Amino acid sequence: MKRVIAFCVFLLCAATTQAQPVSKPLLLVASPALQGPYQQTALIAVPAGDRHLGFILNRATDVKLATLFPDHAPSAKVADPVYFGGPEMANALFVVVRSNPGADAVRLFGELFVVSSAPAVDRIIEQTPNDARYFAGFVAWQPGELAKEIEAGYWRVTDPDAELLFRHDTDSLWRELIERLGDGQPTPGGRGFQSAGL
Repeated sequence: MKRVIAFCVFLLCAATTQAQPVSKPLLLVASPALQGPYQQTALIAVPAGDRHLGFILNRATDVKLATLFPDHAPSAKVADPVYFGGPEMANALFVVVRSNPGADAVRLFGELFVVSSAPAVDRIIEQTPNDARYFAGFVAWQPGELAKEIEAGYWRVTDPDAELLFRHDTDSLWRELIERLGDGQPTPGGRGFQSAGL
């Protein structure tokens, strides 16, 4: 629980320090040459002060919420599996929703919000169980780390699309995005990310 609270505090503090106009949410698509745990992944990454954090979009697990919470009957209503959002706090559940659910919610981008506190998660499961995406864990980048990865060509970069977070079939997502982005290495805002000091 303390780790979940720390994550929320981290996000809330980041929201107040996001003054750099060049820092913006990104959709990251792993380069075909990228090997290792992020091979063939698509992620959203949002600025959090001088860092970035985000969620892997196309790593569905075989686990359903009903398995995680067998004593919570409303969890059985969630049709989609839990997604592996990333290695940070992988034992914690994060829920992304399409509109502000109220207390304990932190804005990601557009009208997307994330919650991680138990009361907020329970409320979403009970009221709108299938209008959310459930992630175990998240991805975090240290200051300057993501900019270096982009410069090194690890990621194809474009603007994020909220609908990708709620897509039911994510098996072909990476390949579709690679085909859409082409062979080039798009970089948002040209050299703006370097001048923002990320």
